[in-house]
Amino acid sequence: MTAPSQDFGRWLSAARDGSRDALGRAFEACRRYLLSVAHDQLNPDLQAKGGASDLVQETFLEAQSAFERFRGNSEAELRAWLRQLLHHRAAKFRRRYRTTQKRRLARETALTALGDPAGAAAERSSPSAALMAHEQAQRLRQALERLPDDYRRVITLRYVEQTSFEEIGRLMQRTPNAARLLWLRAIEHVKHHLRSCDEP
Repeated sequence: MTAPSQDFGRWLSAARDGSRDALGRAFEACRRYLLSVAHDQLNPDLQAKGGASDLVQETFLEAQSAFERFRGNSEAELRAWLRQLLHHRAAKFRRRYRTTQKRRLARETALTALGDPAGAAAERSSPSAALMAHEQAQRLRQALERLPDDYRRVITLRYVEQTSFEEIGRLMQRTPNAARLLWLRAIEHVKHHLRSCDEP
């Protein structure tokens, strides 16, 4: 999707005035391009883990918090800035994946257990794997319990009920883009809690 230059200019101007919806629209206009860049940055096994999509989401989250440093006024300039952030994220992502692969797999099991206990149980191959999945599910539930109500609700709607961002926005009286940004912030809070649990 390529937005008309006048629309993009308005979005950037409104985003600088504090509009999260306008910032979300500008980011969404760059999503397909960034996904293509992310696929080029990651080898197939990381792509199979959903790495490219995760990478773009994390790039948007970082860009949202660092947007005041962006000095451009066009879609091409925003794409170039986001691409730089994504390259940095990709390098970190590759290092993190190599050093924490087992923990990431355990977290995936925990997420599955939260949304589909029967499916998760069928995948467990040993008592130790079941115990690890149970511990990870407990950590995830604790992280969710500590979230503000809006964060907890958007995660429940997205992961447990598998609701679209359009429907989440309607239910929470937000635009779809604002719902997506809320979800990104909620996921970052959960990741931070899980990382703090893993630290010695």
